[in-house]
Amino acid sequence: MKEEKNTQNDFSEIVTKGHVASRGLNSGITVGIAKVILSPEDTIRLQRGEILVTTMTTPDYSIAISRAAAIVTDEGGVTCHAAIVSRELGIPCVIGTENATKLVKDGEKLKVDSNEGVIYRRGSQNEEDNLLEQ
Repeated sequence: MKEEKNTQNDFSEIVTKGHVASRGLNSGITVGIAKVILSPEDTIRLQRGEILVTTMTTPDYSIAISRAAAIVTDEGGVTCHAAIVSRELGIPCVIGTENATKLVKDGEKLKVDSNEGVIYRRGSQNEEDNLLEQ
């Protein structure tokens, strides 16, 4: 008999790493749907509780940032806009990944570890066909 493996919370694949700008007000672990936003005009697509993935933020991103569960940027340092605003608002933020907008798929579920600066996706769907034999 085969039993389906629980992969709902199996965020084992590292997508990218960056620098911690803000751990946020929670445990430092945020799980949510990623929205890859490449311009301020696209920020309207970000819904409350989603993860904002972008090259960098500016004041034009402020409304989207206030809705975001976490922020991940390609660029930035500890004094960049995303870092400052995320600390002010208590939002988890990982900056300086260099490639998150290229590696993250819009709409995929991610885990952002803002304690370590690591972004994860679920493990490979083909890994042992996600089945265990009993």
